[in-house]
Amino acid sequence: MTSPQWQDALEAAILAPSPHNTQPWRFEVTGDQVDVLLDESRVLAVADPGGREARMSCGAALFNLRMALRSQGLPVHVWLTPDADRRDLLARVRVSGHLAARADELVLYKAIPRRRTNRRPFRDDPVGGDVQMALRQAALHEGARLVLLVRPQRYDAVSTLLRFAENSQRQDVGFQDELLAWVAEDPDRLDGVPPLASGPPPLIEPLVLLRHYGSDGDKRPREYEQEPLLGVLLTHRDDARDHMRAGQALQRVLLTATAGEVSTSFLSAAVERSASRSALTSVLGEEGYPQAVLRFGYGYLPPHTRRRPVDEVSTCL
Repeated sequence: MTSPQWQDALEAAILAPSPHNTQPWRFEVTGDQVDVLLDESRVLAVADPGGREARMSCGAALFNLRMALRSQGLPVHVWLTPDADRRDLLARVRVSGHLAARADELVLYKAIPRRRTNRRPFRDDPVGGDVQMALRQAALHEGARLVLLVRPQRYDAVSTLLRFAENSQRQDVGFQDELLAWVAEDPDRLDGVPPLASGPPPLIEPLVLLRHYGSDGDKRPREYEQEPLLGVLLTHRDDARDHMRAGQALQRVLLTATAGEVSTSFLSAAVERSASRSALTSVLGEEGYPQAVLRFGYGYLPPHTRRRPVDEVSTCL
């Protein structure tokens, strides 16, 4: 049986985001140690053939795990990709001793169950400069950079690229078949994205296109915000460790936004195709590798997407 400290930490870990809510993680608990592993059976063959986004999801789960342990006053020691012979072993976490949690760690931990991907319309209220600074600092804290698109010329170029990438995926039969497999029409399904979590159809096509899950059903068309705040998360390199760092940085950014009552959603198309990802790098004119594109704004909270229980994704050795 999992000890209470690990049970609480794993309950937090599984609330991390993942593409199509695939939940591509597994955990092996041994005494004062937990290994974070990639469940390769849940890597998206079309959207994420190299497993980059899946590793980022595991990195996000690792960050939640860290904050949950720190909230208990436990010092956390993390090794990324600790065994070169095990491709699925992404991180090893150990705890020992006692160290009081910092106030910022407790704020982030409390934000974990409130964080949700919001695919619905945002209000046109701008995200203030102090919040933007906090989001940038969150990424830097985990060894990544968040580039917020505040210059009109760069904003227009990136939003055009995002629209092109999203339209390309909408016309890609293989991608659409894979996406359909992860639409959770069954209300008892514990993974995938239910249609209820998808946004309503737009009254007028917005500047930034959002990914759509399932049929619109009885959803009434609504107007989306004209120019949401956009951000691109960058890392210095692009290997498995950097994907795990990117996932941790991503989750710190998302939880920082949640703590500030800012809603977030993903604009993944531009980083899921190699050609559009390279084009995004060129448009940004920044050093590094784009790992995620985010939309920030203010909106009403959507429902949670479901998660598989801890007992299903963890093993005590």
